[in-house]
Amino acid sequence: MDLAGRHTLVTGGGRGIGRAIAAALKAAGARVAIIGRDEAILQAAVAGGTADAYAASDVRDETAIAAAMAELAKPQPFDIVIANAGAVETGPFMKSDAERFRRMLELNLIGTVNVFHAALPGMVERRDGRLIAIASTAGHRGYPYVSAYVAAKHAVVGLVRSLALETARTGVTVNAVCPGYTDTDMVAGGVAAITAKTGKSQEQALAELVKDNPQGRLVQPKEVAAAVLYLCGAASASVTGQSLLINGGEF
Repeated sequence: MDLAGRHTLVTGGGRGIGRAIAAALKAAGARVAIIGRDEAILQAAVAGGTADAYAASDVRDETAIAAAMAELAKPQPFDIVIANAGAVETGPFMKSDAERFRRMLELNLIGTVNVFHAALPGMVERRDGRLIAIASTAGHRGYPYVSAYVAAKHAVVGLVRSLALETARTGVTVNAVCPGYTDTDMVAGGVAAITAKTGKSQEQALAELVKDNPQGRLVQPKEVAAAVLYLCGAASASVTGQSLLINGGEF
């Protein structure tokens, strides 16, 4: 994959899947900017060569994220934008109040909307661009005790499918990548929560998470990044409105 000369943005690019995506884009020759909320982590990513530039901003803040992206785009407009920032909250539906649903929608859906809103006009004007949302297998099926997160990720997949139809003749493609449980801090937090609530060991908690994956393991961040690279390249110009599952054959 050769992305030399392409300017890319990854939200949530300081850690986990986002950092793996940034590293893969950088290795492919792209100029990489990252956005996140933890400035120290973003600085470390740039210092370590994972990215070229960063901005500390919250994707839920429409005005702030637009300003941050405009500043990062000064050297060159963005050709590729990956909306990766997201989070999960767990709990049974009857203990998940409307505020939890709003938090999940604000971060996972509205955060993606804000980033796409800021990037799309320039891409349409240049008749070239890639918009990619990192959703989840939770955008395709239900899981117990994460109903707010599942609802938000279904919404992200719906957004991608609709926006792809609106932009089909503009030279811009819009796709989603939907990983299953991936070896990240987010999943490590989930394992810790299971052990704290149930008394299970870490090994037992992890086995509970991967039991539906026929491969019996966590997805690796670099595997998600490889799927993103494919969607960034010229060979995927006819791929739009798709949701690529990275889940070991779970479904």
